[in-house]
Amino acid sequence: MRDLLPDLFDCYHEHLSFIGSHFRQYGKHPIFWGEVVTIKCFEDNSKVKSTLAQDGRGKVLVVDGSGSRRALLGDMITQTAVDNGWSGIVIAGNVRDVGKLRSMNIGIQALGANPIKTEKKDQGEVNIQLVLEGVIINPGMVLYADDNGVAVSASKLDLSKIC
Repeated sequence: MRDLLPDLFDCYHEHLSFIGSHFRQYGKHPIFWGEVVTIKCFEDNSKVKSTLAQDGRGKVLVVDGSGSRRALLGDMITQTAVDNGWSGIVIAGNVRDVGKLRSMNIGIQALGANPIKTEKKDQGEVNIQLVLEGVIINPGMVLYADDNGVAVSASKLDLSKIC
């Protein structure tokens, strides 16, 4: 499968909200999906690190960087996510260690890259409602991502019944 979102929108358009196509691929897996876990933070990735250290099987972390310029995700935290089985990570902000991220067995989409790390102040909010590009994203929703962009659904869609 090379594309997921076009087929999903053909079959389930009434169940999906499109967040946008301005995210760039950074992980090895260009297609990913899973149950949403949310974080909102600004130039502090402490909550990203602690959340990705938890079991993430079947889950996607969505981070609202609130305009952060610094990288909210790098190779070491991503390795923790891979080790804990996370399906993917979507960062409305920046990542770093781009060359290394491309070789890691996880889906990653972000707005851009910045080599500067964040400060660790243990600030941020976990599992709260986010609004990205006018789309409401709640913990427990399901996110779908590929090279066409990122979309969310209130519930899991049956991928075996794609039109």
